[in-house]
Amino acid sequence: MKKSFLFLISFLFLLSVSSFGQSREYEIGSSNLMQRPPNGGFFDYSDPTAINIKVAVWGFVRYPGRYIIPEYSDVLDLISYAGGPTDYAHLDDLRIYRILPDSTQTMIKFNVDDIWWGDSLSTKTIDLPKLKAGDILSVPGSQKYYTRDWIMMGVSILSVMISLAILLTK
Repeated sequence: MKKSFLFLISFLFLLSVSSFGQSREYEIGSSNLMQRPPNGGFFDYSDPTAINIKVAVWGFVRYPGRYIIPEYSDVLDLISYAGGPTDYAHLDDLRIYRILPDSTQTMIKFNVDDIWWGDSLSTKTIDLPKLKAGDILSVPGSQKYYTRDWIMMGVSILSVMISLAILLTK
């Protein structure tokens, strides 16, 4: 009984070790949506038939970094390319930083929530800021604590207090 159990465990271990080092370059029908892009902060969504520009997205998006995108892309496209906003993003305070040709800087502030959740969208036209080469889109945000986070912090503080009490009583 023990020998068969040890044989089974060693067989499963060898099976997992042998497939550990193998990686696939591609897979038919697979999707790259669940994988982090391999470029590490530089993403290329260029269109070979159009003019492409380089922009950056920083802040509370899934994949912040530098992007090469078609010139016809708007701010919502850029946020989508960046994997969308995180749970902590403040979409009511987006900012585009732009350096003008005379070396001055300007900031364009706008609210995406008005665009996504605004009333009577079908009757009014919405002017999204046009992206230009070198723009930086900033998506601000702040950390939100959920019940699980508060419980974990409370348990951590309680365990430190108990440890200190035990140390002081000895």
